[in-house]
Amino acid sequence: MKLTALEIKQQQFEKALRGYDQAEVQSYLNLLAAEWEIMVGKIRELENQVSGLNDKLKHYERVEEALHETLQTAKSSAEEKLVGARKEAKNIVEKAELEAETIYQEAHRERWKIRQHTLQIVEKREEMVQSLRSFLENINHSLDQFGGDKQSLFTVPEMPDAQQNPMGTTHRKKGKKQTETDDSAIPDIPGNEKIDDILDQID
Repeated sequence: MKLTALEIKQQQFEKALRGYDQAEVQSYLNLLAAEWEIMVGKIRELENQVSGLNDKLKHYERVEEALHETLQTAKSSAEEKLVGARKEAKNIVEKAELEAETIYQEAHRERWKIRQHTLQIVEKREEMVQSLRSFLENINHSLDQFGGDKQSLFTVPEMPDAQQNPMGTTHRKKGKKQTETDDSAIPDIPGNEKIDDILDQID
């Protein structure tokens, strides 16, 4: 049964012999009604506060749930990113190793090519050295022959009987020097006058 301040004030009692003082009873009922009204106001205020706190609690619960979901999402995202980063790092390492192996193989091939090219250059150099050495030896041999055969340069082979040569007719006999020159057959060239002296020196 719910009582209100107005109901308390309007409460009526049966009159009886030697009963309570009506004025005193009414005064007490008025005081009780006032206190009851204050208590009802406080109760309503507390109920409003509880309702507000319940609303805030529900809000905080929703916030907590949202934060929990966000945390779970962030955790899942972080794990996915971590897995992706590890996978990407592994791919980068494998790619770097593959590129390093390719570079090593290419460097090895280039080194082999350079070595072969160097060997070819060395072989060509030796061929050139051998060729130059052979050429110089031939030149040296020719020089030796040319320097050691001075007199043969001026030796004129003997001819049977009298024969005409571009420089005139020459008769040579062992133990006797005799030269006959046809002046009309010798052209007028500077130095012809020394031919006899040269032939005498050869003999």
